[in-house]
Amino acid sequence: MSDAFKPDHIDLIELMFFAYRDFTGDPDAMLEKDGFGRAHHRVLHFVGRNPGLTVAELLSILGITKQSLARVLKELIDRGHIEQRAGREDRRQRQLHLTDAGLDLALELSTPQSRRIADAISKLERSGAATVRQFLREMIDVEKRAQFDALQQLKQE
Repeated sequence: MSDAFKPDHIDLIELMFFAYRDFTGDPDAMLEKDGFGRAHHRVLHFVGRNPGLTVAELLSILGITKQSLARVLKELIDRGHIEQRAGREDRRQRQLHLTDAGLDLALELSTPQSRRIADAISKLERSGAATVRQFLREMIDVEKRAQFDALQQLKQE
């Protein structure tokens, strides 16, 4: 490595690259068989975790353009993985829900990731999982943590 390119924490940067590659690799291979990609996985994940999520809320979570989401969402709807329902209070709102097929696919995609996480955590000291959670949360931009915290709070209610 060039002496000019030695940023602080280079080992952690590389660990993040390799961990992310392997963490997403199994679902990527499964998605590819259906002609889907990582964006489809993200939509399935967040809609599955937040039934009734609106398109606007999903856009905010994913941080992508309306155009990008529209293409992915259309494919998931057309293939029977997601359904849109009118909002209860505002009929103009489009609330998103997984279909049974969408739930099956979301669970299939998350299973190898969950196994990978469980295996890694099992090799840590007792407080290791809490430290990993804290580290990853701290990696989120400060102004965006509230959004993550709000999603986590919904899961606890």
